[in-house]
Amino acid sequence: MKIYIDSAKESEARLVKSWGWVKGITTNPSLMAQANQKVEETLKRLSALDYEELFYQLVSEDWDGMEREACAAQAIVGQALVIKLPPNEFGFRFAAKHASQFSCCVTAIYSPAQALIGRAAGAKYLAVYVNRASRLLGDGIGLVDEISKVLKGSDTELIAASIKSAQEATAAFLAGAHHLTLSLELLNILHENPLSKETINQFKQNGQGLVGF
Repeated sequence: MKIYIDSAKESEARLVKSWGWVKGITTNPSLMAQANQKVEETLKRLSALDYEELFYQLVSEDWDGMEREACAAQAIVGQALVIKLPPNEFGFRFAAKHASQFSCCVTAIYSPAQALIGRAAGAKYLAVYVNRASRLLGDGIGLVDEISKVLKGSDTELIAASIKSAQEATAAFLAGAHHLTLSLELLNILHENPLSKETINQFKQNGQGLVGF
């Protein structure tokens, strides 16, 4: 199980890198735009942080353009690169043809049928937009459960994205997601609990340790 930060901001990715339990960076074209610099520079800066994986989403809409863009991203990022692809004819074709050359993630999956194709195409990851699926379809967690069953026994892994609360993150994992990608705001919330704070404060007031007492 891996937890990723969903961001293209170097400052955010650098911060969580020091925590040790965030293993990669997922980006998309909207997040790239929010970085307010050339995409090439953003990729260089994020790659320099030396995460296990860095996800980049292709924006080219034709076959030749997708191949050129993927190669350009690989030249910048290297072995950590994961190519994100749309769940359409070209995206699935790209995964089927290039799965041995690029780690591929088909993103914006909204149906078990799409997951079937992603599995058959040999994609390493499928990304499901959980909260958005709940708003548009009624049950994002149920969708995660169905897709996890489609992928059972395969090498294709499920990433839960578009998550808006700690409860939703936990529910997605329990429903079968292999990995989670979360905003910095949500990553900060995961480790906080008022009861935990209260207990730790009691230890500080009444306890003893090797130093400071």
